[in-house]
Amino acid sequence: MSAVNSDVRRYVIIGNGFAGTTAAEQLRKHDPSCEIALFGDEPYTLYNRISLPPMLRKQIPEAKVMIRNEAWHAEHRIDLHLRTRVDRVIPQERAIEAEGKHFRYDALLIATGGRPNPTGKPGSEDAQNLFPFQYLDDTRAISEQIDRSRAAVAIGGSFIAYELAEAFSSRGVETHWLVRGPRALHRVIDEVAGELLHEAAAADGVHMHYGQEVDAFVRSNGVVEKVRTTGGLEIEAQCYAYGFGLAMNTELCDGSGINVSKNGILCDDRLETNIQGIFAAGDVADFYDPILEMRYRMGTWNNAGAHGKVAAINMIGGSERYHDVPEYSSLLFKGQTITQFGLGPELRPDLEMVRKVDREKKWYRALFFWEDRLVGGLMLGKGNRAGKRKYVEAIKSKQRFPKPEWNAMLEWTA
Repeated sequence: MSAVNSDVRRYVIIGNGFAGTTAAEQLRKHDPSCEIALFGDEPYTLYNRISLPPMLRKQIPEAKVMIRNEAWHAEHRIDLHLRTRVDRVIPQERAIEAEGKHFRYDALLIATGGRPNPTGKPGSEDAQNLFPFQYLDDTRAISEQIDRSRAAVAIGGSFIAYELAEAFSSRGVETHWLVRGPRALHRVIDEVAGELLHEAAAADGVHMHYGQEVDAFVRSNGVVEKVRTTGGLEIEAQCYAYGFGLAMNTELCDGSGINVSKNGILCDDRLETNIQGIFAAGDVADFYDPILEMRYRMGTWNNAGAHGKVAAINMIGGSERYHDVPEYSSLLFKGQTITQFGLGPELRPDLEMVRKVDREKKWYRALFFWEDRLVGGLMLGKGNRAGKRKYVEAIKSKQRFPKPEWNAMLEWTA
């Protein structure tokens, strides 16, 4: 990056996902004369990660997954570095190091996200037909393997594992879903909601296996032929994929003085780290939410975009606080939907809850409270999203609701 004009601010962004690319776009909008360098270690410009599951189901073509191209970056005068891994941050020099070169900055954004945790099980290393599901290349590889398969196994209790099971089922292969816990998505949903999810999976022909942890992958010539579980099951298949959560990409902060936690890079409600001028956004940000009044990490697409906007304003010298309520919604197989907003028990086990269940409609609604404030909710069921906007506004308002009113709030529809 040039340093000819000292009045021109230089911004460096590490990570060209939704958070990083959004921040770059906002920086160009608010500071037309600035210099922006954007680094990504994949060979691709920004693509839509929430479109990977429908791509895997062959509901949309790969072209629909791509959001930005190199011409867009050139048009916005963003110096794009693909296939480039940033090795370290050097705050005392206000620089980063990548491939032996130093790139100086006036403000830095780290939006490096995370990488899939490995299975850690015997037989998994370098297996040709065992895949994580995080990147575009993963999606391509899994899709090609499905075409060669009669049966497939999704492993894990996470949303990633659900998306795999759904894709396998929709592609017409015999589908097994191995879940270590008593139900899928057990960190998010209770046993009642878990029953509705089980019914949706079973209706799509998915074979559910609860309380089953992988013991080993049995291979021949580098190919997994069957998976053996701790419960004694043996399942033969040609395609295996898993979702065991993410390990945050924080290694570039080693030795920099930037504070990190087991969840990511620590930052405040402005997304600034403990070192002035260095910010974090997206999956890797362990940030303080001034609405929910706690620190957490949120790995949703919408949250990444919101982070990118807030970080950009603060990188140019503003003072914008995070002001969104995180939301997530998805189909659950053909027969169910799920909508989440705010906090849930996976982030705060001390939350109080009220819930409402309509078995006939297959509807479920739960609201979560902390110190008499509504802080989150969960909805299952097609057509069961009414009232969501009102709930989100109530969360933002920090209004307190007496406990006798909580059940009536389950009926909100406006």
